[in-house]
Amino acid sequence: MKEFLAMGGYAVYVWAAYGMTVVVIALNAWAAQRRLRRTLGELKTTAQPEDPARRPTVRKV
Repeated sequence: MKEFLAMGGYAVYVWAAYGMTVVVIALNAWAAQRRLRRTLGELKTTAQPEDPARRPTVRKV
């Protein structure tokens, strides 16, 4: 197990790359969730109640 973790002398580079990858993926997921919440909040505040008089009528052909 110790040899595996040492990665043939390249452990510092390999584990740093794995760590950076995990950090980037986590930040990407966090940013996407934050943007989604912000967008949904903006939609809630800008949405206007539906006016029944402005509903489109369906024409029968």
